[in-house]
Amino acid sequence: MVFRRLSRWAIALPVVLALAGLTGCGSGEPATSASASAGGEAKEVTVFAAASLTGTFTELGKVFEAAHPGTTVRFNFGSSATLAQQIVQGAPADVFAAASPATMKTVSDASPASSPSTFVRNKLQIAVPADNPAKVDDLKDLTDTKVKVALCAEQVPCGAAAVKALDAAGLKVTPVTLEQDVKATLTKVELGEVDAALVYKTDVIASAGKVRGIEFPEADQAINDYPIATLAKAPAGAAAQQFVDLVLSQQGKDVLTKAGFEAP
Repeated sequence: MVFRRLSRWAIALPVVLALAGLTGCGSGEPATSASASAGGEAKEVTVFAAASLTGTFTELGKVFEAAHPGTTVRFNFGSSATLAQQIVQGAPADVFAAASPATMKTVSDASPASSPSTFVRNKLQIAVPADNPAKVDDLKDLTDTKVKVALCAEQVPCGAAAVKALDAAGLKVTPVTLEQDVKATLTKVELGEVDAALVYKTDVIASAGKVRGIEFPEADQAINDYPIATLAKAPAGAAAQQFVDLVLSQQGKDVLTKAGFEAP
């Protein structure tokens, strides 16, 4: 089936409730919060997932649909912090996969969820254009005021990790832009709008050569754990847990580690 990524939701509840009007995942039917077959089995599983999981979860969604004919997996990818607020505001979701325990806690504190399982870890790299015009070689180079740097906003997991890494190195970087998720941050490098950015290793790999990744030792002190959980009132019920089980399975691990994620 052909996936269609769900549009970013505004935090306001009236917009959140508009999900019922969205289309997705090749079914050609309007999205519903509790679509079920005549036999009572869920026909849709709605997964809210961190932007850095876009490629791997899209692949796993196809695997899941192949194993569950007639079931569609719908994704809402974005900043974990934004997704958490959407869920707290009432967005109908079955599964939440976050890029940090803190954003998962925002959801679990507001409403019951299954016990989160950490399924992967991710760490930062310095992303530079393939030709690296600013000649960035290490983290200290980002402090040069002539080097244009993009960072994730501090309230989102990739931004919080960047703050930890820079603090560990004793460095202060003044970014020219703060983005709301890691994909947007990486795009600034891909378009040549900045000389460097701190993004996840997995996003550098997913760029397929559009950017080059530079490792730095302080990244080991700012590794992000990724938890996943089903939500207590998940409309999809058992199907939501089945998707989580796929992510946690060896097949899921193989897809994730191939993309550069690390085992927890």
